[in-house]
Amino acid sequence: MCQVDEEYNGQLEHRVTPRGCFKEYFIHKFRAMLGKNRVIFPGEKVLLAVSGGPASSSMLSQVQEGLSRDAPKKLRFVPGIIYIDEGGASGQSMEERERAVAQLESVFRATNYHYHIVHLEQVLSLPSSVLEAGSSATEKPQTGSSYKAAVDQFIQTRKNQHPDLSVENAQSHLSSLSMQEVEHGGTSPITPEQTQALQRLFASVRTLTAKEDLLHTLRQHLILHTARTQGYTKVMMGDSCSRLAIKLLSNISLGRGASLATDTGFSDPRYGDVVIVRPMRDYSSKEIAYYNRMFDIPSVFIPGLDTKAQDKASIQHLTESFVTKLQTDFPSTVSTIYRTSEKLHTACPPQNTNTQPSAKCLLCVCALDTKLEEFSAYQATLISEQLSQRRAPGEPETVDLKSLLCYSCRLTIKDMTAEDALPQYILSEAERRKRRSQMREEISEFLLDEEEDEAILRVNGSL
Repeated sequence: MCQVDEEYNGQLEHRVTPRGCFKEYFIHKFRAMLGKNRVIFPGEKVLLAVSGGPASSSMLSQVQEGLSRDAPKKLRFVPGIIYIDEGGASGQSMEERERAVAQLESVFRATNYHYHIVHLEQVLSLPSSVLEAGSSATEKPQTGSSYKAAVDQFIQTRKNQHPDLSVENAQSHLSSLSMQEVEHGGTSPITPEQTQALQRLFASVRTLTAKEDLLHTLRQHLILHTARTQGYTKVMMGDSCSRLAIKLLSNISLGRGASLATDTGFSDPRYGDVVIVRPMRDYSSKEIAYYNRMFDIPSVFIPGLDTKAQDKASIQHLTESFVTKLQTDFPSTVSTIYRTSEKLHTACPPQNTNTQPSAKCLLCVCALDTKLEEFSAYQATLISEQLSQRRAPGEPETVDLKSLLCYSCRLTIKDMTAEDALPQYILSEAERRKRRSQMREEISEFLLDEEEDEAILRVNGSL
């Protein structure tokens, strides 16, 4: 904790209490993270993913602080809130789920922000378009001059719309936009059949490691779909420094090393039209716990898949236990792992909307890391697996889902007893990509290679 009161007692004209100093430090760190990266532009709609835990609840509190009228440097985006009810996957009763939703709704209503309560069962009715990267034409170049121009344009637009407002009032006008004429989002009804189908899906997964990975993927799809349908261009996640350190080590163990930079970085642009940002990544879980305790930030505990599980129940849970215990004896453990993650860069080319869908994983939408040399150890393992799988005579040929997945997602699907238990939008998109790939192979001799295509364009441009 801050030692200002102990070291400078009697030397300061205006005595600073540790409580006030800590609050200023906490708020400044949040705004400095947003200001340093300049990913969120004025007037953008930003969706806050709130799970009810300490980190996401603290993030919601920081957004409220930044949009309040008393804030010295106000945030200039329009916030919304989303909560994914995962009780159907973790075996909670409907009464327990409704109780948790009611507690969170009381917190959301107090913010006066538009909020969305989405049940995990709704993932069964998603369209297959959620697995495609959207157009990034709305994204603005992330440079200092363009950001300043966007701020000036935003203030000028507000002044034109409200000529009686001063520049300062125009800047603060945005904070009231999200509090006026707000229609709170309701919960969509779910049927017992949908809950049973979701439970069958997770019952078909053998290990808790694969269940947690699948749950994370389905959660991301729901958040992405809600952001697109409601017009949000950014999604804020409440991942703390401690959580990202655990995520980094567990993702390496799960085979996601190729996408570590996007999985743990400040921004994740893999979806094109919706960018995921992590403004809480500089906070440790201890800092967040202190802040929530000192300033009465409400949070709601909701049991998940790994609640009351043993340390060795899953790779994610074992990694969390390992890092937490190591942090107790060596306080620099989390910060060391976290600083290492800041230096990571993906070896794959930058992902954009022009990239062929077949070059991205069907589930996590990251660049495929399975396009390796013909004589690699991975290809030898793959050939051995294919030879060991024999179809009975007359058995219909099914879509080879694993060929469309990255290495880690292949391991998740491999742990499933029945792939047909997956949501229909995943199976439909897999079949569509397979047909497209077969069609491309049939007409491959009539297509130009990328290098030939670029050469023709250069020649035509010089004429």
